[in-house]
Amino acid sequence: MSDNAIRQITADDLRTMNNQEGLILQGCGGPLREWLNGVNGLLTESGILLDGSTFHTENVTVFQHDDRTCLLFPFEDVKLDVGKLAMWRLQTHGQFGGTWLSDYVPNRLGGFIQAEQRPPRKPKMELMGHDGNIFSIMGRASFLLQMAGMNAENKEMVDRITSCKDYDKALNIISEYVDTELSTPSIEPKKSHKKKGKSAYER
Repeated sequence: MSDNAIRQITADDLRTMNNQEGLILQGCGGPLREWLNGVNGLLTESGILLDGSTFHTENVTVFQHDDRTCLLFPFEDVKLDVGKLAMWRLQTHGQFGGTWLSDYVPNRLGGFIQAEQRPPRKPKMELMGHDGNIFSIMGRASFLLQMAGMNAENKEMVDRITSCKDYDKALNIISEYVDTELSTPSIEPKKSHKKKGKSAYER
């Protein structure tokens, strides 16, 4: 592994990543290989990277902004405990300047570039495995919506759930925004045909 294996991008490239999420660390001076190995080690020891998952050089990227060297660690190909990562980011912010990609681009780069695109597909999520904790379920759904670039839908979902006092209703609200076991499958409308005698199957 070498520093050259970490792909260099521009800060403007981040503005096209509106359907992605990741962790940005700022002020990464020195050998990038040591940063990558160090972050993998810290997050593994903290129980954030799960099941032997690690960030790899082919996925991590480096860019320059405000005279700082920054590393982007995308979430697509790793298994994470998102709650623990959020706490770790806050606790180490003074040291690493950690921030989410979805926060960095609007606050530092003027926002994402909205290219012509089809409506985003709802992410899938299983309701099982959250011990019936509505806040855990909502947090997971919120994270998936953010990763899918559905920030407006995420805010709307959270607002509706926090004003809802019924557990079952809250689950149904979540299932409107992400595909769960409770989501209603989309059914294509049947085409109407004028009947002109019996078809071959009716004779």
